[in-house]
Amino acid sequence: DLESYLQRCQQLPVTVLTDHQDLNNTELKTILNSTAPQQYRIRAKLRTYKPQKLYQSIKLYCSKCNSLQEVPDGDDFDFILQGSAVTAPNPELHNTSWYDSVMWTTQDQKQRKIAIHFVKHDEMLQQPEDTLLMIEGGTLKEVWKLTKRFKCVIPVRSTEDDLELLDPSAPFLLQGNIKYYGCKQCSTPKPIKSLSSIAAEQRPSWEPTEIAQVLGIVPLQYVFIMKFTLVDATGALNVYLFDY
Repeated sequence: DLESYLQRCQQLPVTVLTDHQDLNNTELKTILNSTAPQQYRIRAKLRTYKPQKLYQSIKLYCSKCNSLQEVPDGDDFDFILQGSAVTAPNPELHNTSWYDSVMWTTQDQKQRKIAIHFVKHDEMLQQPEDTLLMIEGGTLKEVWKLTKRFKCVIPVRSTEDDLELLDPSAPFLLQGNIKYYGCKQCSTPKPIKSLSSIAAEQRPSWEPTEIAQVLGIVPLQYVFIMKFTLVDATGALNVYLFDY
């Protein structure tokens, strides 16, 4: 993996870090005094790199406002789900023209009420691998179980008039093992009924970008970021890696 590779690089006396075989080696001092953009081939030692743990390199990036933020951990999402479960699902919002609803009460001490809304297409339910559903009152474990069987899962809660997305810190969509987040600054969440426009399409694909657009969400992208400090006899150069 990258972490062990970087550790090996630090142990070598000289490391080739770029692969422009058609270029001559350039001293770091020359690069520091040049204007960007340029292309160079260097020979340098890796002095330091950040972050030290590879998982810390993954961030969430908003291409609209250029903000970066940490990826929330599962405990944050679980806490938001527990808070939303305090409000019972509103039965008046069940079984609309574009989704079918199922509700039950858990057998544990808390007796939580859980509602799942299955989005229909042409008044029919799709195959599980093509289905988008919305869940109210579920735990993190229950949500992940659903993502293994159904294409898309959206955690929601009831209001008096419509279903709505949870806290802006929560993912607006789960697909497989991926959590999709929206930018808190740039998003203007719309009511869940906005999704009915996709359900009415000839072949709903339930793509995350399309779901985000109709829900008024500006999606955050997962990016990989690292900082390296390279040195040779002439100077030190900070190098930033930023990639999707």
